[in-house]
Amino acid sequence: MEDAFIIKGGKPLRGSITLSGAKNVALKVMIAALLLDQEITLKNIPHISDVDELIHLIRSLGAKAEFTDKNTVVIDGRGLKTNKVDLLHASKIRVSFMLFAPLLYKFSSCYVPNPGGCRIGARPIDRIVEGMRKLGIRVEYDSATGFYQAQLKGKPSGSYRFQKATHTGTELLIMLSVFGKGKITLDNAALEPEIDELIRFLNLSDAKIQKKGKNILIEGVEKLTLTQPFEIMTDRNEAVTFASLSVATKGELEVSYLNSENIHTFIQKMKEIGAGVDMYNKNRLKFYYKGPLKSSHIQTNPHPGFMTDWQPNWAILMTQATGDSLIQERVFENRFSYVEELRKLGANIDFIKIPVTNPAEYFFFNFDPRKKYNQAIKIKGSQELHGGVLDIADLRAGATLAIAALVAEGESVVNGASILERGYENFVDKIKSLGGDIKQI
Repeated sequence: MEDAFIIKGGKPLRGSITLSGAKNVALKVMIAALLLDQEITLKNIPHISDVDELIHLIRSLGAKAEFTDKNTVVIDGRGLKTNKVDLLHASKIRVSFMLFAPLLYKFSSCYVPNPGGCRIGARPIDRIVEGMRKLGIRVEYDSATGFYQAQLKGKPSGSYRFQKATHTGTELLIMLSVFGKGKITLDNAALEPEIDELIRFLNLSDAKIQKKGKNILIEGVEKLTLTQPFEIMTDRNEAVTFASLSVATKGELEVSYLNSENIHTFIQKMKEIGAGVDMYNKNRLKFYYKGPLKSSHIQTNPHPGFMTDWQPNWAILMTQATGDSLIQERVFENRFSYVEELRKLGANIDFIKIPVTNPAEYFFFNFDPRKKYNQAIKIKGSQELHGGVLDIADLRAGATLAIAALVAEGESVVNGASILERGYENFVDKIKSLGGDIKQI
């Protein structure tokens, strides 16, 4: 297999799709399920390669993890038998870092390698490690082996204020705190809806977690118990991808079972550029092209801002808009891998410098004044894209390149289909259902 998509673009895509379960909820809840001393049934889990990798990783630790139906996964952590996470499989998936929580509670010490996943910049692991230490967990890194060793004596306690909000750090420290001593406070925590879903799962399992603004308050409990299956929310990032695709191709898309509040900023931006957005109710939306699109200027921010995962899709929309558009990336320092690929299709995109008064505060990654960064692009609008041969570098960029190929006139080859499949379930079938001409080889 050549691991590529063959796409013939240039026609409007229209129809409706059923959104899959949220990747960034599924992976975290599967790990959180290992905290419970029982079998857990999780529903609406997307059958994607990242989930398959995590299932394999959990099994390698001795626990039970398997699909029992198309989108139902059963997890049972009672069989955990080793406290060292396999380096090879952990390197394929970033969420492996969160295995600290169940392994520490099971064994009091564990070994977890540096996380893998998409290489979209240096992740703020140091903030997560600092937070673990503030809760009383000893963490050391062995650069020779690439493993972190953690030890837990007694119960976690204390509080921690994140210097900058981190999605993964917030979720891990929540999991590490559920069995803590007394009350633990996490200040300046991330606010993503996916974190709310993790909290909902844990609270349904008798955890005591409250959110107050940017603070998360956790009162330790002795045991977690869940009496019913847990169904996760749909994937808002998938919704944004397909909404961008429909409007960029001058088509229309209807999605259901999506909480519109979770993509409120995206909806507002779509309206600002002149795209059609109809909300039949809170959970059913329609996106459509209704005339020439206007240019825009966006900055990525953590929720409730414009997500970093959305900006690659937005770039395609802006190639079809009138005038010049700007995108400033604040969350990661290597999120423009798709730019050179889009230029192969005839896109006119340039890196630009936008002065920033205090970059260490402005950017959410760990800014190094000795490095050179490309954090902003200018997109010249109203472009006619043509076919080409493209290479996917990371998950969201992969979806962007597929969208670009569907917008472009002629045939394109998009290499690295398996990277896109890490986060999108039945991508080819969904595109075909909208009238897209795509096949995988």
